[in-house]
Amino acid sequence: QVQLVESGGGLVQPGGSLRLSCVASGSIFSINAMCWYRQAPGKQRELVASSVSGGSTNYADSVKGRFTISRDNYRNTVYLQMNSLKPEDTAVYYCNVNARERRDPLKVNNYWGQGTQVTVSS
Repeated sequence: QVQLVESGGGLVQPGGSLRLSCVASGSIFSINAMCWYRQAPGKQRELVASSVSGGSTNYADSVKGRFTISRDNYRNTVYLQMNSLKPEDTAVYYCNVNARERRDPLKVNNYWGQGTQVTVSS
């Protein structure tokens, strides 16, 4: 079993900054990728940023230049630094981890956090 614990969401004014954290724990054999998704009311869940093994990162066009994803591999933690926040960034942000468990290391699974609310408003 792998558990994801998210933190850092909240209410900020436009132009402000926020840093999200996601810690993966449990019987982890290996982690292939750690990602951040978001879902605004009435919209589909979208991939915001991803970090795969090897250090490669990718971002949605809407957040390029403003958001930065980073990882602490030793602590199995992924961060999302969000700067110059806009009202359209308002959404529930979800952490997603692609990993293998020690009990069954040949099987790869996706794990989701419970989500954290980010609200950008004056």
